[in-house]
Amino acid sequence: MAEKQRLLATRGQEWINLKRKKSAGEYLAFLSAKYDVDADTLFCALLSAGENRKARCGDLSIACRGKTRGKVIFLIKKGSDVVAQLPVSEKFLSQEGNPIRNFMKTDMVRKHTAKKTKYPVSYSIEDLRAGMNHVNLKAKVLEVTEPRQVFTRYGNYASLAKALVADGTGEIKLCLWNEQIDAVSAGATVQIENARISTFKGERQLSLGKNGTLNNVEPLDSGGLSTDLQPSN
Repeated sequence: MAEKQRLLATRGQEWINLKRKKSAGEYLAFLSAKYDVDADTLFCALLSAGENRKARCGDLSIACRGKTRGKVIFLIKKGSDVVAQLPVSEKFLSQEGNPIRNFMKTDMVRKHTAKKTKYPVSYSIEDLRAGMNHVNLKAKVLEVTEPRQVFTRYGNYASLAKALVADGTGEIKLCLWNEQIDAVSAGATVQIENARISTFKGERQLSLGKNGTLNNVEPLDSGGLSTDLQPSN
């Protein structure tokens, strides 16, 4: 009984977080990934439940609890356990195709997939948002600015340059510190691991922080040796 109450409390908190932060589309995409239900099958089950009150998809059962203010209230369960109860707008349900698929690459789904598979997720630059952490991506260095001396929060001076990197979906600036500056050059391709995304003067930028790494995956003019570096500032 205590375990069941704990599960209900956890799912209740997930529902509160959904109302505060996540759209119904993103949460439905998350449920599709979490419970291994095809997004098309899930969307069809929602439509069926809206018309016939009940439907099934995989291990999940979906019940329509009613309609209010242009939204359909769905109760989703796995066996006797409540998975979620959420309102979905009739406008969302009436879209052509499957709108859930538009949310399958959101950060919420990517993080769950990475945790589930235990493999790091590689992002595209177009998907990067300020505040994201543990970001991995492969990109080409387009240009590197001249280094300049800056006074860091650690109380010392360090050399800082910024590289403009691109991957076909967009461009973003990468902060380079000290020996990192000489380790990359325009035209090289780099693998960036465990970076974080911030903004500076309204622009997104990549920072490696203490745990991030930068690895050259294509030969450089200096002989093509792979370099795995961490910031020293």
